[in-house]
Amino acid sequence: MRTRRAALAAMASAASLALTLSACGQNSEGGSKEDKGSSKGGTIGIAMPTKSSERWISDGNNVVKNLQAKGYKTKLVYGEDDPDTQVSQIENLITQGVKGLIIAAIDNKSLNNVLQEAADAKIPVVAYDRLILGTKNVDYYASFDNTKVGELQANYIVDKLGLKDGKGPFNIELFAGSNDDNNTKYFFNGAMSVLKPYMDSKKLVVRSGQTALNKVTTLRWDGATAQKRMDDVLTSSYKSQKVDAVLSPYDGISIGVLSSLKSDGYGSKSKPLPVVTGQDAELASVKSIIAGEQTQTVYKDTRKLAEVASAMVDDVLTGKKPEVNDTKTYDNGSKVVPSYLLQPVSVDKTNYEETLVKGGYYTDAELK
Repeated sequence: MRTRRAALAAMASAASLALTLSACGQNSEGGSKEDKGSSKGGTIGIAMPTKSSERWISDGNNVVKNLQAKGYKTKLVYGEDDPDTQVSQIENLITQGVKGLIIAAIDNKSLNNVLQEAADAKIPVVAYDRLILGTKNVDYYASFDNTKVGELQANYIVDKLGLKDGKGPFNIELFAGSNDDNNTKYFFNGAMSVLKPYMDSKKLVVRSGQTALNKVTTLRWDGATAQKRMDDVLTSSYKSQKVDAVLSPYDGISIGVLSSLKSDGYGSKSKPLPVVTGQDAELASVKSIIAGEQTQTVYKDTRKLAEVASAMVDDVLTGKKPEVNDTKTYDNGSKVVPSYLLQPVSVDKTNYEETLVKGGYYTDAELK
């Protein structure tokens, strides 16, 4: 009888456990669906622009790592540079009941309707590196000092050419980022605040005549698009002249520009490569800098950016006020979005080892 009672008790316990699990439900990541009344430990949706750039792959992985270390589950999606795909992905994340959203927008004006859905579901939104425009439903913005990025690139050109010492004139061509990325104007305006006085004094000459922002943008930051434009500029404006500097806002664009220049004979002793700037310290570009091709990049430690964005979401969901250091600059057309801005660093052949290798961003083996 004791044996039978024990068996019956075990069966009752198992049945009770089964009912409990059934009531909670199971999700695809293991563990039960989170309690709707609790946000800590819930799922955070992360929407990144594309896997075509190593930078965004790294960002996505770093955000996941930081959130999971704080006890959250994560759902990471990539829109592959298609705004409609990103909208659909975010809608799906909202439907799945995520507790927060971290979004690096592909198109800064395409998310208004879906972010209203997020607001209706009381899901906080952190804009990641790219400000989302035209909606009040962006709670915080995590990025770098984007104006400073452009200033670093331009000051590097000024120093490398010796413009402060009165040298010149030199020929320069200007490139900017995607016209649907809010950061593009900050990068470009920061650079132009440094370069324009030299352009006005004719110490810097843009032989193509393409100086307005809307004439020099590069849709989706695409290297092949930049390469084609550089091809056209060289053909039309540099038959008997040489390019001394190229303002490039991003490493992927820089690689495209360099491909065009090398196809036109640059890179020899008689026709050296111009000064070419960049941004993001992508592996291919750092190797290019070491090899003496690309001249400079702006390093943004996206590991720290991931930490900031993750902390913002965690603070909101646990009733704390996220740390910000800028409450004036980033007006998205509907509100000034409270922001935390990290500082970028200029990197070239002289300091990449100290900054990138000793800083743990790359290993020596990765750069060989």
